[in-house]
Amino acid sequence: MEPTIRTSYKGNLRTEAEHVRSGNKIITDAPVDNHGKGEYFSPTDMLATSLTSCIFTIMGIKAEDAGFSIQGAKAETWKIMAENPRRVAEVRVEFDFTACGLSEKQQNILKQLVKVSPVPLSLHEDLKQNVSLKF
Repeated sequence: MEPTIRTSYKGNLRTEAEHVRSGNKIITDAPVDNHGKGEYFSPTDMLATSLTSCIFTIMGIKAEDAGFSIQGAKAETWKIMAENPRRVAEVRVEFDFTACGLSEKQQNILKQLVKVSPVPLSLHEDLKQNVSLKF
């Protein structure tokens, strides 16, 4: 079985990950507050981004299945770090669906998906996931 991702260490606290199937690449840097240049997403930024993107993806699938679209929706994500040990303590995500003109029924479908997507279910229970939806 072929791997999903191949990652190489480029030096200077930088990695390059290649998605094997598509050939697309992601570069990460250590953040400025942890010896890095902060020129790319940090690995912990990717964790926070993964949470937001996963929820959006599952919402998009369910919206399509129900016959509506969330195209034009946006989200802002905050990563809050903790020390001793250094870790992501909280990810705050604010989804904005105001451009979508959703009915109450459609809004309720999306509200049910916040905590049942694969990434939210895969993260440790100590990581606070603070997610809000604006309609």
